[in-house]
Amino acid sequence: MRCVFILLALMWTALPGLAQDRASLIANSLAIQGNDVLVADGDVEIFYQGSTLQASKVTYDRQVDRLYIAGPIRIRDANGDVILADQAELSGDLTEGILLSARLVLDQQLQLAANELVRVGGQYTALNRVAASSCKICKGNPTPLWEIRARRVVHDQLERQLYFDHAQFRIAGVPVFYIPRLRMPDPTLTRATGFLLPSIRSTSGLGFGVKLPYFIKIGDHRDLLVTPYITAKQGRGIELRYRQAFRTGDITVSFAASRDDLLSGQIRGYLTVEGGFDLPRDFRLSFDGIAVSDRGYLLDYGLSDQDRLDSRIAITRTRRDEFIVAELTGFQTLRDGESNETQASVVGDLTLYHRFAPALIGGTAGVSFQGHGHYRQSDSGADGDGDGIADGRDLGRFSVHADWRRNWSGPLGLQLAALAELRADVYSIGQDDIFAGTTQQTFGAAAVELRWPWVKTGATGISHVIEPVVQLVAAGSDSGNVPNEDSTLAEFDEGNLFSLNRFPGADAVESGRRVNFGINYLRSDPLGWTLGLTAGRVIREADNAAFGDASGLAGVTSDWLLAMQVQTAGLSLTNRLLLDDDLSIAKGEFRMDFNRNRYAVAASYVYVVADPIEDRDEATQELVLDAAYDVNSAWSTSLSTRYDLIADRATRAGVAVSFRNECINLNLSLSRRYTSSTSVQPTTDFGLSVEFLGISGNSVQVARQCRR
Repeated sequence: MRCVFILLALMWTALPGLAQDRASLIANSLAIQGNDVLVADGDVEIFYQGSTLQASKVTYDRQVDRLYIAGPIRIRDANGDVILADQAELSGDLTEGILLSARLVLDQQLQLAANELVRVGGQYTALNRVAASSCKICKGNPTPLWEIRARRVVHDQLERQLYFDHAQFRIAGVPVFYIPRLRMPDPTLTRATGFLLPSIRSTSGLGFGVKLPYFIKIGDHRDLLVTPYITAKQGRGIELRYRQAFRTGDITVSFAASRDDLLSGQIRGYLTVEGGFDLPRDFRLSFDGIAVSDRGYLLDYGLSDQDRLDSRIAITRTRRDEFIVAELTGFQTLRDGESNETQASVVGDLTLYHRFAPALIGGTAGVSFQGHGHYRQSDSGADGDGDGIADGRDLGRFSVHADWRRNWSGPLGLQLAALAELRADVYSIGQDDIFAGTTQQTFGAAAVELRWPWVKTGATGISHVIEPVVQLVAAGSDSGNVPNEDSTLAEFDEGNLFSLNRFPGADAVESGRRVNFGINYLRSDPLGWTLGLTAGRVIREADNAAFGDASGLAGVTSDWLLAMQVQTAGLSLTNRLLLDDDLSIAKGEFRMDFNRNRYAVAASYVYVVADPIEDRDEATQELVLDAAYDVNSAWSTSLSTRYDLIADRATRAGVAVSFRNECINLNLSLSRRYTSSTSVQPTTDFGLSVEFLGISGNSVQVARQCRR
């Protein structure tokens, strides 16, 4: 039978200043030899101040305050570090001593094997003739994927640092480079000043390049990342990223400056700022901004494929029946053929919305007040670039909007609703030879809606819901001479089939009497899949010529809207079509997402007819495919492509391969961008990154399996 002992005598002798500390000892047998020697034998366990010692035999000599331990030995300290050894001689409090044939395991990740391990003062652990790695070693292949061999390693538990003396880095047993002195944080330290692992990127424009990031810990709440970038084609650059956390928010600033042969003699770069702060009374301040030196910089350096950049600062508050936002946005276009002088470069918006239940008429109502303004840098009132907008048009608008809806339940499950919407806008327009001055616009709409849902549930639990919907709408407007800038792209889908106004903004309205009708069908199966179908159409009393061909809403009768959604375990299908009476497609969208344990496929197809109103002189037909496959627990691959079916050529293509196990994460990517313009050329991009897991807080997620 195993015995448990409270060794007060042991502790007060070993630690006179801590007479009240106790150690618990568990062993198969316990013997006292003379007055000073205690021998614990057989599955010995000692618990003291958060540390645990396990061994086959422990002998304690009170006269010299030493523990003589026979292995196998396992020591786990209060920090979670583990020491394994064959034999040891330690002080009574386990903080000093020598262990032979020892291994130090830090944070269950990094292992340091040594001939001899010395503990000093409870803070330092010194190892001689060391091999350090986080890779699992198998009997048939004892060589780890990577390791650091060193003559001596010192671990500072207080500072959580590792100091290597005469370090040699090896991959698969082959020496790669030698460093006389090396310092790096142990895995428990997530933020420490020092170099991070380099990354390699090669492009047809910049050539082979290397990034070597250096992380600077300024404090517990601030840091700076400095990344030099050198390429073979005379590319020289530096990237900076500063982060700071505050009590109520955070901020991140990124900056880069470069010189290269693509734009010889010029300093290129970008600047981004983002962050957010909590304000009093539930308000939230958020901001993000970006500025670039030239149109091609982001693409050339693989940072982004955005061709219109927006920078914004906003104050918002969202409550159950209230929404407030004040926002200022700046735009910068990178598109060929567009000028920042004639684009609306600064846009301001203020919206106050409140929802309530009116006492007299019932239902739910909402009222909003909105202010809007945008500014162009040009001061010309003419349309010099032929886009239909005066080059310097500046505009301000104040709007008041109210909406109301009430539902009633009738016999046989009939659902009746009444809804209405009112809006008034006042415009002030400047620097426009056609629209200059002050004008106003009003809009009102009312509708009655009838829904008749039919529900059936079978014995197997499968349910069917069929819901015909008819909506009678009367809408009118008193429009002044108002230009349309925010409502040129109108969509027709199942989300706005039964809307009073399908224009997304305020400049255009959908007036006239009309009928919106459609039918919804939903099938739900307890086995885990659903099918949803929607079909509908709009019939007007007269054509108001407000919509373009691509919207599907042009003419007295709109196109037929057909939408389908299928959801099963691992499969999602979405399809939407706009068809006229002769089955010609104005717009078609299809998306498929298929996920299994080891592979995933996402595909989408889009077709849109040409429409001058939407500034599209040719039809758009595009196919996008993304796929990923896990070959096994370590290897995975992915590919992506975007193909222009009208031009009959690919616009983008890429493939990536990654390997990850318990000690290394390797990513290899190759991509090609085929499109070109005056600012960027077709580019091939090659990337390689290697991350050695188990160092600097990198978590180990995949365990390597040894073959028998």
